[in-house]
Amino acid sequence: MGSTIQLSLGGTPVTSDFYSAIELLEVEENADRPDALLIRVPVNRTSAGDLQYVGDGTFEPYTNITLTVTPPDQPTQCIFDGYALSWKLHLDRTGSSSTLDIWAQDASWLMNISDTVQEWPGMTDGEVANQIFGTYGFTPAPENTDDDSPVHDPDAHSLFQRATDLQFLRGLARRNGKLCRVACTDTPGERTGYFITPDVSGDPVTTITLSDPAAWSVDSLEFEWDVMRPTEVDASQLDLDSSSDTGVAGDATDSGLSPLTTTATPPRDLPTYANVPSIPSGTSGTLLLTPTADVAEVPLRATAALRDAEWFVHCRGEADILRLGNMLRVGTVVEIDGAGALQSGNWFVWSVRSKITIDAINMQFTLVRNAIGAPPSSGGMSLPGGL
Repeated sequence: MGSTIQLSLGGTPVTSDFYSAIELLEVEENADRPDALLIRVPVNRTSAGDLQYVGDGTFEPYTNITLTVTPPDQPTQCIFDGYALSWKLHLDRTGSSSTLDIWAQDASWLMNISDTVQEWPGMTDGEVANQIFGTYGFTPAPENTDDDSPVHDPDAHSLFQRATDLQFLRGLARRNGKLCRVACTDTPGERTGYFITPDVSGDPVTTITLSDPAAWSVDSLEFEWDVMRPTEVDASQLDLDSSSDTGVAGDATDSGLSPLTTTATPPRDLPTYANVPSIPSGTSGTLLLTPTADVAEVPLRATAALRDAEWFVHCRGEADILRLGNMLRVGTVVEIDGAGALQSGNWFVWSVRSKITIDAINMQFTLVRNAIGAPPSSGGMSLPGGL
């Protein structure tokens, strides 16, 4: 038995004929960008001489589009809840090749319509995020105020907004080392606003198995690492409330995230794996040149820069939902088993692009990691089948 999908337009489920007409249906979830949806349908002339799906009001601007998926033996998951923002109509002389592409973005777009100039005094960044999310009817995630910024004191250095709410919160998230996104829960319309530190400590929601070459749960995987990244951040700023002219240091050598576990113990984080033997310290550093309004934020900014740099291992792959047995979701942890000492272990799901048909769901995904396995034992390791 395959997966069940439910597409709704303006709160109304589409008819079975609409599913048969769809030529392309793709959804992309991303940790650092808004989620997006693309629908392509054929365009034919109606009995009244108008164009189907174009002139009948099916896709008006800001039409709410939701999509849920129920994998076999799994609960229903809402993988998209957003609004139609643009379309592209292609009319072909042959008629049968005429198509309409509809592009939609998740509900965070509601936060990106108008610029706002506002002061946020006496609040932390997490509290500001929660208040903004609440303005749009989004439920703030409970973790939003964990690992939070200092309170912005209006008598010293207050916090000012001069951007759309979405631009403002994404800027705050970058300097806090957090992820900012809006996603639906299991039920369309129930939207959660996330302003959270990536959770790398959770149990894997599924396992990508490579141990048996004849029974891989994915079509392919590609691994890469990049150690051209800083392993420590030097930061300091002059404190105008202090008579010292040396500045307040906010150096960072730890991002605050635990290394994702590996099957080979112990896992090696970026400083350990990328030890540079040609320099005395063995580490690579960078200077944080962005000034802050409050010296108390200097360590936070340095830690955020280090946290962004430490995702030095990437895995890209492709899988069918029936063979994998689960829908990959951004922000969860998955395990890879049978990829050797360096690659096996837990990974953080960064993005998932799902191509959906009536018969199948194919997922192209990107996983990231802040650690790599221990060195292979002498003699090396290899996968069965010559890999």
